[in-house]
Amino acid sequence: MSGTIDYGNLMHRAMRGLIQEVLEGVQENGLPGAHHFFITFDTNHPEAELADWLKQRYPNEMTVVLQHWYDNLDVTDQGFGITLNFGDAPETLFVPYDAMRTFVDPSVEFGLRFEKQEVEDEDEADDDDVDDLQPAADIVSLDSFRKP
Repeated sequence: MSGTIDYGNLMHRAMRGLIQEVLEGVQENGLPGAHHFFITFDTNHPEAELADWLKQRYPNEMTVVLQHWYDNLDVTDQGFGITLNFGDAPETLFVPYDAMRTFVDPSVEFGLRFEKQEVEDEDEADDDDVDDLQPAADIVSLDSFRKP
């Protein structure tokens, strides 16, 4: 065990656990009331699964909306699979929790943002840290999702 507590990773895990629990509730009971979600994720994540044409259209990140029409929501410990409608073309996606950049529910002004920061000194990086990245977590500003 190292000499410090890694609060950033602990917060990341806790926030992803919260998202998993929310999505499991939606999987079982549907979206309650006016709740809906904007989920932005890294399309380059090695475990993200999306159609080639979506990957070409969104080469870095993509925001999906879970609101009016979605199907086959399948929540796992690693992420969630879902079928969404893209211009009358249903497509199945898999979004790993580790690929998420934001999770926003504008109906209740709730949002989370996940960021990755590079470790400044590689000698201080853990040998287990394959990507030499250290996650940090913030609350996301909802202003960018508000209608004018």
